[in-house]
Amino acid sequence: MELIVGNKRITAKALRRIPGGVEAQLAGEALKRLIDATFGGASIEVLGGDLDHHALDVADIRMAGASTTVTLLTSGAVALH
Repeated sequence: MELIVGNKRITAKALRRIPGGVEAQLAGEALKRLIDATFGGASIEVLGGDLDHHALDVADIRMAGASTTVTLLTSGAVALH
């Protein structure tokens, strides 16, 4: 699986499937692109797997030290913490 933000592929340090979406560990330019897309209205999609070409919304951003984990859910999914 890969993340597509707008018309660019971004490389996640780690990307894993969760119920209703994916969790991505991002840093540097990849994180910046995703945050810019979130506020700029660009599309965020996953390429590959069972969510291939599904639109995703940022549901949660967790920062701990040098690690940032972003939860991305398909439209209508609810994050459970």
